[in-house]
Amino acid sequence: MTGREPVPGPGPAGPAGPAGAGPGDGAGGGPVPPGAGGGPVPPGTGWPDDPATAATPVARDAAEVRALAAGAGTVAELVARQSVCRACPRLVEWREQVAAVKRPSSRGERYWGRPIPGWGDERPAVLIAGLAPAAHGGNRTGRVFTGDRSGDVLFASLYRCGLAAQPTSVVAGDGQRLIRARMVAAVRCAPPANKPTVTERDTCAPWLSAEFARVAGSARVVVCLGGFAWQAMWPVLRSAGFALPRPRPSFGHGAEARLAAAGGGPGGGQILLIGCYHPSQQNTFTGRVTPAMLDAVFRRAAVEAGLA
Repeated sequence: MTGREPVPGPGPAGPAGPAGAGPGDGAGGGPVPPGAGGGPVPPGTGWPDDPATAATPVARDAAEVRALAAGAGTVAELVARQSVCRACPRLVEWREQVAAVKRPSSRGERYWGRPIPGWGDERPAVLIAGLAPAAHGGNRTGRVFTGDRSGDVLFASLYRCGLAAQPTSVVAGDGQRLIRARMVAAVRCAPPANKPTVTERDTCAPWLSAEFARVAGSARVVVCLGGFAWQAMWPVLRSAGFALPRPRPSFGHGAEARLAAAGGGPGGGQILLIGCYHPSQQNTFTGRVTPAMLDAVFRRAAVEAGLA
């Protein structure tokens, strides 16, 4: 494959029964076009906020991810290419199987079933990094952290802290927007059991590096939701010219690391990395992370970024 071919339309439904397909059981869902069925949404067919068209080039292996990420001229072009990537066969098969079979409560909805691109302000002061979309959350709605209980908790906190326009994020096109903030995922496709492999993480990494490079001039803070995102950001920051601390700080809720860029670099030469426990159902139900704990992190981020 050349990596320049348009993305194909939805294929046949996968085998029945992705039981326990992953977290994400909130209300809402994607739009249901006439004749909607299973399988991923073809690009350019009217899904709200779809960044791609039928002509968007498709990466089908790690080399093509690197080439297409590096060659995107704008943030809009980059996220369009992210949204049609097919470089990881296991992730493509899983996300499309979930989109075809669906969960019982969402059988009447069309699932996005494609990679989840970065979303938010193109000149963010705060960048929010997570692990990967949920099978019935972002993989259903087409927007990161949208349509599941983790997103419900997260967006409520962002709204309270002045970083989101609405307290909920239900579906793409619902009027929600981030205020001087942007969300990205270290892995753009929903992985089985919410666990991407090392190879999948590394294959997807150029999308994250390219996106950070395009927003680094305005970004002052990176909030990492979970240890996976914390670890994923180190090589991204290094490739952007920031000097990594030795030893690297361990992840924890409220952990901080201030990094300086060689020669002044992007963003005035400094960026603050903040750790935050992931607002997963397990963490919120057990009290490992509470709304007050999330608010403390995002208020700290807003102050550091000059937004409060």
